[in-house]
Amino acid sequence: MTTSNAATPDADPAVLEELTRLRDSIDNIDAAVVHMLAERFKCTQQVGRLKAEHRLPPADPGREARQIARLRALAEDAKLDPAFAEKFLTFIIAEVIRHHESIADDTAGGRS
Repeated sequence: MTTSNAATPDADPAVLEELTRLRDSIDNIDAAVVHMLAERFKCTQQVGRLKAEHRLPPADPGREARQIARLRALAEDAKLDPAFAEKFLTFIIAEVIRHHESIADDTAGGRS
């Protein structure tokens, strides 16, 4: 899905070639991120089912806080803004909790 360089026809061909190479790398990384998130959500769905079956709460604030701290440290080591990493993980955690709540509701609805 590399963006066309048609808007920059006067640019040096070597620059356009480098721009295309970098954008291709970004596209590959984006694809990998999507696939990794899909795998992560497959695992969290299993966690949600296990929690629901054993009537455990959908959220685990202690674990979530530990994960955020861990991810912030990883971000710092990777020279990524830790605040951005925290926002990203917080968004993912909120979505996971929403899924877990839905699974719990579905499971509770099937109990007699």
